[in-house]
Amino acid sequence: MPKSGSEHQWRPTPQQPGFLNAYLRSGKNNRPRMGLPFLSAPWLPHYARTSSPRARNVMPSTMVQAEPSVQEVNLSTRDRGQYQDEYEVKWDEDDAENPHMMTPKRKWTIVILVSSMTLCVCVTSSLYTTTYNQIMVEFDCSRTVATLGLSFYIAGLGWGPMVLSPLSEFYGRRPIYLVSLPLFVIFLVPCAAAHNIQTMLVARLLDGLAGAAFTSVAGATVGDMYSKSTLHTPMLVYTASPFTGASLGPVLGGLINSWASWRWSFYFLLIWSSLQSILVMIFVPETYHPVLLRNRARKLRQETGDERWRAPIEKLDRSVLKTVLRSLYRPFMLLLLEPMCLNLCILSAIALGVQYLFFGAFGVVYGNAYNFELWQTGLAFLGLLVGMVLAVVIDPLCCKIYPCFSREPDGQDENGDREPESRLPPAVIGAPLLTIGLFWFGWTATPSVHWIVPIIGSAIFGAGMIFVFQGVFTFFVDAYPLYAASALGANSFTRSTFAAAFPLFGVAMYHKLGDQWATSLLAFLSLAMAPFP
Repeated sequence: MPKSGSEHQWRPTPQQPGFLNAYLRSGKNNRPRMGLPFLSAPWLPHYARTSSPRARNVMPSTMVQAEPSVQEVNLSTRDRGQYQDEYEVKWDEDDAENPHMMTPKRKWTIVILVSSMTLCVCVTSSLYTTTYNQIMVEFDCSRTVATLGLSFYIAGLGWGPMVLSPLSEFYGRRPIYLVSLPLFVIFLVPCAAAHNIQTMLVARLLDGLAGAAFTSVAGATVGDMYSKSTLHTPMLVYTASPFTGASLGPVLGGLINSWASWRWSFYFLLIWSSLQSILVMIFVPETYHPVLLRNRARKLRQETGDERWRAPIEKLDRSVLKTVLRSLYRPFMLLLLEPMCLNLCILSAIALGVQYLFFGAFGVVYGNAYNFELWQTGLAFLGLLVGMVLAVVIDPLCCKIYPCFSREPDGQDENGDREPESRLPPAVIGAPLLTIGLFWFGWTATPSVHWIVPIIGSAIFGAGMIFVFQGVFTFFVDAYPLYAASALGANSFTRSTFAAAFPLFGVAMYHKLGDQWATSLLAFLSLAMAPFP
């Protein structure tokens, strides 16, 4: 490999180890000591082909984006002096406009606002499942067709970030919010007023696409405000919000739809999302560093009349179309050519798919075994919710034992860099919890066993979900520093595909196999993937 001063000129050579050999090479980390070959291709910009130690330590500013954030590009190129000049606009050491310099109170206000909006978006996904019985009667449709409203919404949430994230790299986070928030509220109106199932399905898909901003760009907002060393706790709060929201939806929906028309579910969501959107638009500022520096450069050019003032983002030769196209194909390349990425994506996809399958299966299981009514079945989801909250609460204690899983003290290698594998212990703990929770739930949900026992099993599964996603997300960020966005995009696509598909066959599977063996089949799937972390 070349020295850091010439990294941008590197091209593959016959001496460069092949992809498979790099994976089989012995070493402390058993991972390639090379740039990924398909990501180092000549058609990518030079900054996307670096594998320098410095670049490996850069924390991406977004959870799902199209390409390396400009902060990363700045750090990897500034040392080479490529863009350095006296007219380059950058942050001063104590710059008040730098999002890192916000007060802790303001940072946490923003974290809570974007996390609660994400919670609202995901409650919207699952609350719909409690309207099935009324919708099937009013619209004269089958259970499978009604379930498509859930699947279309989840598909929108999963596929929307492929486009919204790269757009946020050009225009900033706030413009995405200002456009997507009103659209999210507007598309709830036809859901509430629908007079046929076709209107409902189209509106749900569009609403999911609009809500996708908060499953992608909101994570970027959190990352923009914190350094790598302080990001763990706020990002954990944000990461937990979509999963807790999905579990909270049936609880709220069961209470509403047991005593009111299904339309009141959407009236409730309209009121909540409207108030939440107003708060976000008022109190959440622009946080994307390159866009803030570009705004400052424009202001300097206007004030001084000197056109030489430029922000780093203005010196990059990028187009919106090329960036969006790259964001669409690169995640699939990772899934095809990176075995570890594929395995972890499948594990997390099974976890989320099972959670969304439960939205239909709980009614079957608790209806057969305990004759639960709709509101009681909704309250049964409190087990999942409590398990997830407990996982978030005890995470600081778990952090003290995570280094025990690393081969090096404090999870660092001989160069003082943190091993990507040191991020996996939460997933190592969480993966077995998924299997244990599923077997517990499946084989205790019988009339002879008290109903609280299977609910405890679902709580174990919920805790395992949080641990798995925490470990997988942070591993991707460290293992693929310049391509973390693509790795997380691949994960988002896989998760959403499973979550959209599982509910379509879940109820039929439980009727065909029975409660115990249907749940056991899911448990065996999670057991097969448990060793990979």
